[in-house]
Amino acid sequence: MHSRIFDMRTALALSMTLATGAAQASDIRVTGYVEPELQFFTQSASGAEQRRWNASVAAEVTFSRFWDNSSQWIVVTPFARWDRQDDHRTHVDVREAKYARAIDNWEFRIGLDKVFWGVTEAVHLVDIINQTDLVESIDGEEKLGQPMIMVSSVWEVGTFTGYLLPYFRERTFPSRSGRPAFDLPVDETQTQYESGAKQHHLDFALRYSNTFDIWDVGVSYFQGTNRNPLLLPGLDASARPVLVPFYAQAKRLSTDVQATAGAWLYKFEGFWQNQLGEQHLQATGGIEYTFYSIFDTASDVGLVAEYVWDDRGANRQNPFANDVFVALRWTPNDAASTAVLAGTTVDLDTQALGFSIEAQRRFGDDYFVSLEARFFGNVPRSDPLFSYSDDDLIQLRIARHF
Repeated sequence: MHSRIFDMRTALALSMTLATGAAQASDIRVTGYVEPELQFFTQSASGAEQRRWNASVAAEVTFSRFWDNSSQWIVVTPFARWDRQDDHRTHVDVREAKYARAIDNWEFRIGLDKVFWGVTEAVHLVDIINQTDLVESIDGEEKLGQPMIMVSSVWEVGTFTGYLLPYFRERTFPSRSGRPAFDLPVDETQTQYESGAKQHHLDFALRYSNTFDIWDVGVSYFQGTNRNPLLLPGLDASARPVLVPFYAQAKRLSTDVQATAGAWLYKFEGFWQNQLGEQHLQATGGIEYTFYSIFDTASDVGLVAEYVWDDRGANRQNPFANDVFVALRWTPNDAASTAVLAGTTVDLDTQALGFSIEAQRRFGDDYFVSLEARFFGNVPRSDPLFSYSDDDLIQLRIARHF
């Protein structure tokens, strides 16, 4: 609940303050989109409040201004979605609301920002700075804006970056009427923390990155509130079963490596983590090979193969403990920016299957259409993804950019 209050009040106030300040200056660039969305679930719902059809509309606007020879800039990006079915998915967030300054080989940022770490396709194990906006997508790639102070410096030996994270964002979860969703709803009003400071625990992260010949290497350390909550069984105010988020403190040392050798990409990322007195390792890696200009056309076809591993074996906290991901990426390199990615995930322990396809194409100068489908098969009850097994989804979005 406190996270939602932050979304609706504090985040809006901060974005409006920065936007107002930027609006007083000239050379402001405004970009964004409005995007209606239609969802169809191919199976009957498991919950009485859930439906097979859903519609929503999202909008995002970015205000940006650069000055002082582009050594100073302000970026403000509010985001909002109205959802017909799920009141939790109807939400407002500020993805970015930051001031940045570059001085020689130093860069400083303060405000809300998004930071991405990782190189693999299927899962992003080392990406921990921003919280997942789970109501936007179950693939974990949509993120909430994170309050931070960032200092980065570039030297011949590499880039060193430090992050102070003074406020924690709770993960968003669908309501009882939302889909896709867990079979038991998550009761965010009962959220628990290991730290007595709760959302105000001061987290921090350090990162080193550099390029050595064909190798891009990153090494990171994070200490603070884990963005991935443990979901504990509980009861709501009406004595109905629910899941209660518990956010533990974690220390995490991670690395991500990518090598580019002609048409080949070699990828690896993984981490060591100490949480609740237990240590464990997770890793993922794989290869991607691209066939360029197939059949003497402008089209490229990429083959992706990755493996995900967790030293704890099958567990309720990580659905990808011994899994293989295989995908095909088609890029025709046309003027319409067409792209298609189709992939399959196989759990080597349970033989559970997941299939996804993402396709996108621009129409004219301003319209961008994306089609996404996700299907699950042969998922046993013991699998953490069992709740999604009756939520096979086909989703269409039509964005009008400006």
